Amino acid sequence: MTKLPELKRELLARSGRGAKYGLERLRTALEPLGHPERGLPVVHIAGTNGKGSVCAMTEAVAREAGLRTGTFTSPHLCRLDERIRIDGAPIEEAAFEAALGEVLHPSVPFVTFFEAIAMTAMVAMRAAEVDLAIFEVGLGGRLDATNVLEGSWATAIVSIGLDHTGILGTDLADIAREKAGIFREGTPAVLGVMDTKAEAGARDVATTVGATPVWACGQDIGFDDEGFTLPGGQRVAVPQLGLKGRHQRANAAVVAGLAAAVDRRRGSDDLTRALPTGLAGATWPGRLEVLEHEGRRIILDCAHNPAGAATLRDALAGPLAFDRDRGTLLFGSMGDKAWPAMLDTIAPAFETRVYARPIEALAGRLPADLGLLSARFAGHATSTPEAGLARALALTPRGGTLVVAGSIFLVGAVRAELLGITRDVSVPL
Repeated sequence: MTKLPELKRELLARSGRGAKYGLERLRTALEPLGHPERGLPVVHIAGTNGKGSVCAMTEAVAREAGLRTGTFTSPHLCRLDERIRIDGAPIEEAAFEAALGEVLHPSVPFVTFFEAIAMTAMVAMRAAEVDLAIFEVGLGGRLDATNVLEGSWATAIVSIGLDHTGILGTDLADIAREKAGIFREGTPAVLGVMDTKAEAGARDVATTVGATPVWACGQDIGFDDEGFTLPGGQRVAVPQLGLKGRHQRANAAVVAGLAAAVDRRRGSDDLTRALPTGLAGATWPGRLEVLEHEGRRIILDCAHNPAGAATLRDALAGPLAFDRDRGTLLFGSMGDKAWPAMLDTIAPAFETRVYARPIEALAGRLPADLGLLSARFAGHATSTPEAGLARALALTPRGGTLVVAGSIFLVGAVRAELLGITRDVSVPL
């Protein structure tokens, strides 16, 4: 009989005890496990927005090149096993049980929820003997639990913006320095398109630690609607991306740089040659994801900060355009997010709006007050994501478009309801 449900309950119970930043405790906890963080060939990806998409595209390209992949991302939309993927699929139950059981064994010192799930990914990927381990940073970079990884083949910062300002601060250069804490001596670092001050901050760290080469998108890595120009001048035609939104071109340029870096390490051009097919076939749930439901188009997007909201707005004005009088917005946010700026960015595109609490409370965090949301832009207030979905569907005519955005917890709950997925408890990291 499987012990996985019991192990998951034990793991999730740790989520209420908050996060702790720092690596020495974690390195000590990894000792009884034989230090799985030391032997993995890692692509390590940080950033404010877009890092999940870059992970998904890098995974797709590496698999197209014939590599066995392991991928760790966070948080999950619906189920915990989404956070750890082997060869592009959520980790199988038996493998999840074995790896999680090792991490939660009494011989392993206590670690927080996020540390434990990151350690579980390392153990699982070691057992799966992956050719490439793709890890998304949870928060920041320098002190994030994933930064115990020692075998980086390539690192990247996808973007720099304002999020988690209570922890990372409000100066873009300082935020970039914190995220650049994942850089390693002699290891290529790819920089996405970012503010000049942020780029300077990242380059400062690269110089200090000896990360080399540093490739910046838009400079060393060119990109346009037809493809990418790699460092050294090689042109790769990629006319189509699997992920929707114009912003994904910039994200895919980061992937192109990572592919070049991995090929450099492996002494091949396998990933570079796989870019066209891999990027065209990549998928990433909840990021401008389009579903059909009862004659209505549903667009799910985890736009949970102002930059993400701006990207969603641009997509809705372009390739995902809809008739204003046939469109509905379902929005909810945690109260500690910059929801006024987010709402100011996307709400004017809709005449019909529905508000819902993404979750009642989470690790001391509360959702944005529905009355304040309605006061800023008039809308229908509902108590839960499920109630919000029901109201929004009722208000959206057949042939119309329903956009769900504002919180990953809201998107996850709505996606589970639409697809009939049994959900695990939401966790912020």
